[in-house]
Amino acid sequence: MLIIAQYGEIFIILACLFGFFMAWGVGANDVANAMGTSVGSKAITIKQAILIAVVFEFLGAWLAGGEVTNTIRKGIIDPELLQDDPQLLVYGMLAALLAAGTWLLAASMKGWPVSTTHSIVGAIVGFAVAGLGPSTVDWGAVGTIAASWVVSPLLAGTIGFLLFKSVHHLIFEDANPFTAAKRYVPGYVFLVGFIVSMVTLTKGLSHVGLDLTFNQSLLLSILLGLVIMGIGLIMQRRIKFEHNANDHFGYANVERVFGVLMIFTACAMAFAHGSNDVANAVGPLAAVISVVQTGGEIGGSALVPWWVLVLGGGGIVVGLVTYGHKVIATVGTGITELTPSRGFAATLAAATTVVLASGTGLPISTTHTLVGAILGVGLARGMAALNLRVIGTIAMSWLITLPAGAGLAILFFFMFKGMFG
Repeated sequence: MLIIAQYGEIFIILACLFGFFMAWGVGANDVANAMGTSVGSKAITIKQAILIAVVFEFLGAWLAGGEVTNTIRKGIIDPELLQDDPQLLVYGMLAALLAAGTWLLAASMKGWPVSTTHSIVGAIVGFAVAGLGPSTVDWGAVGTIAASWVVSPLLAGTIGFLLFKSVHHLIFEDANPFTAAKRYVPGYVFLVGFIVSMVTLTKGLSHVGLDLTFNQSLLLSILLGLVIMGIGLIMQRRIKFEHNANDHFGYANVERVFGVLMIFTACAMAFAHGSNDVANAVGPLAAVISVVQTGGEIGGSALVPWWVLVLGGGGIVVGLVTYGHKVIATVGTGITELTPSRGFAATLAAATTVVLASGTGLPISTTHTLVGAILGVGLARGMAALNLRVIGTIAMSWLITLPAGAGLAILFFFMFKGMFG
């Protein structure tokens, strides 16, 4: 207790710095994944992607980031076993933030799309096993999180596959694809608005003072979906059919209609990503603040302060603006050739999966989910559409992430213990 009283302010300052560094890594690496499909399909430019991400990542982090934060903060280590030595939790969380941030910096420089969730969970488990003993880790919670890393790409891949098949059946196989696109795309726009609104409202807004019943959330989500659909219709009216001698089916015109839709799915993906992945940066930060402010109490259900979510959202934005372009290139063009219609199916599938997971408090990997969705869309066109070499490199970088995060966290944990202990 004496150590926490003596160094409390230093711990909070360090936690804020490392939390911001970790959030920077999330922005530089993970947000690029979220925007990669939109840029890769040429629906939006890099500048537009960064602008969309800046606004919607921040909103997602602030409005819907509270639920997952609790899992990262309290779900992985059993807090009861640390009551006698609360400062060990502080060292560990500081070490986890610094370790995960360092690994993300290295991966972003290489252009590898790695999982920020893997990085932080691996780091927390690493310091807990080495510094506190394996019994302090809630292996059941870790197992659930690990299972979600397999389930989320499969689920996103399945949704992406079905969405792309529905687009193909309803629009591309129609006698007049352009007219069919104008008929059905507003429905897809409504779907984007409704899904993201519904999950956010039912799960995410209690910490900003909005407690809605299920029926109120449903009604509001339908209204928001209709408003977004109306905006989509206005944007769609501007698209006129352009005759092209090489494109006698009019598919290029259809893709231009889907380009409008991609703007909405990019916003949805950025929002979903902010809501899920801000927890990776601010969960450990919230744990440190909670321990220091309560004078060493562990496991109290202290709410995440609003400014912590703002700090996380701000870090994500800075990371994207300064370094995000490298990973955008890998995801957008490397895995399979993307057009706006394929990019739409992949992005909406990933956003739906991420927002659902965020609502249930499961910290899943956005990277795995998005890559799974892109693979699902690629498979809908056959195995030949996939670049297996790039997929192999991505899979290898995923395997390295857990041990890298754990190893660095162990190193930093003993360093902090030596400095303050």
